[in-house]
Amino acid sequence: MLSAATAGVILCGGASRRMGADKAVLDWGGVRAVDRLADLCAELGIATVLTAGADHGLPFVLDDGQGPCGGILAGAARLRDEGAGRALILAVDAPTLIADDLRPLLEAPAPGAMFEGLPLPMAIDLAAIPPETAPDWPLKRLAAEAGLVVLAVGPDAADRLRGANTPDERAGLLAALLR
Repeated sequence: MLSAATAGVILCGGASRRMGADKAVLDWGGVRAVDRLADLCAELGIATVLTAGADHGLPFVLDDGQGPCGGILAGAARLRDEGAGRALILAVDAPTLIADDLRPLLEAPAPGAMFEGLPLPMAIDLAAIPPETAPDWPLKRLAAEAGLVVLAVGPDAADRLRGANTPDERAGLLAALLR
């Protein structure tokens, strides 16, 4: 459940060859992707939000560049020190998420949840991250070993949850956003 001890982590992977730029700074309806997600966290009542992997004007942690688990581990270490017990983990390439997409994750009991077939976004209790987790683990392995609940994905949310990794996917999501 969402509490004052829930924080947000936006995974920012840096430059994308397919997108031609850092996905965090791509314009989504006049707002950078990273800022849209930070604003979404604020809408959900999450006061502490940081980026993992790069400094985009929010509090941030650097990771080892081995993959998304590296960002989660770096973020979790900082958030534990700041008193957070749970984190909502977001991919910067899914800036068209809406609050209703994320509420089921935030309302899931311990140890947290992910959507079927999509390891991000996820909500995870920081204590559920196995101590042996390596930065290069696939996200699905982390989710399985942490025991996250798997939630069904509604057809209207699937594209928003998946995000945009190619210019064509971005064009489709942008068109939906600007409707």
